[in-house]
Amino acid sequence: MHRMCAAAAVPGVRPSDLLELTKPRITGLVSTTAAAGFLLSSPPGQVDPGALARTVIGIALVSAGSCALNQYVERELDRRMKRTAQRPLPAGRLAPDLALAWGALLGAIGILELALLVNPLTALLAAATLAGYIFVYTPLKTRTSLATIVGAVPGAAPPLLGWTGASGELALGGWLLFALLFLWQLPHFLAIAWLYREDYRAAGMRLLTIDDPDFARTARQSALWTVALLPVSLAPAAVGLAGPLFLAGALALGALFLAVAVAFARAPRVASARRLLLTSVAYLPAVLAVLVVDHLWL
Repeated sequence: MHRMCAAAAVPGVRPSDLLELTKPRITGLVSTTAAAGFLLSSPPGQVDPGALARTVIGIALVSAGSCALNQYVERELDRRMKRTAQRPLPAGRLAPDLALAWGALLGAIGILELALLVNPLTALLAAATLAGYIFVYTPLKTRTSLATIVGAVPGAAPPLLGWTGASGELALGGWLLFALLFLWQLPHFLAIAWLYREDYRAAGMRLLTIDDPDFARTARQSALWTVALLPVSLAPAAVGLAGPLFLAGALALGALFLAVAVAFARAPRVASARRLLLTSVAYLPAVLAVLVVDHLWL
């Protein structure tokens, strides 16, 4: 009955709903980190603005398509969670078939654009990222808490895609950016999973916070992943991507991030989890901005 009512509630298509399917904030973050990867792969004074735009647009389209397909696959789970129940699909504002077609179209256009206007390697990596996100990570979320680590792989791909978009090849610098984003995501997402643990429980997602009644493991792992992030965040200076300014900035930002994660580990509360989430949101653009500025202009 609920499905029939939802289907009947789709008299037309609102552009705002199609936009919401693409998760603009996530796609914006993906575009920003991809642009950072492109700039860091480019020698100082030799950035090609046209190639940068083509690379970022293609990656953004693939990200938007991935987000729409993810919401198509998880529409029943989203209906069970308060924070996602008003999304276009669970709320019945869009038909599932339309969301599927929209996501597939965006993803295909993005991959094709990268293949024709950027390079085949970046297109191949983008296609693998989309497939991993939809066909591996998304189904695992209801089966194992290891899904968080698996999902961090496609989540870490954008700066690597930006890197190959500029250079056409995989190199150590690109992999360091991949590692930085991979490690950053884990304390970031664990904070989200802690704050919304009851929603995730209602949806049947097997996140670490669900099987962690006193939250000790969640908080401890948040701190441990942040410890691992600190030396990785300093590595770009060791390979010549940046110099002393970045080293000092990354050390200060990493120390702050670690201090907040340790505070959460010692006292896992709503306030400390929220501080960890907000700190992680501020940390990533800040450390990438310092890295790009040091690489290109200092």
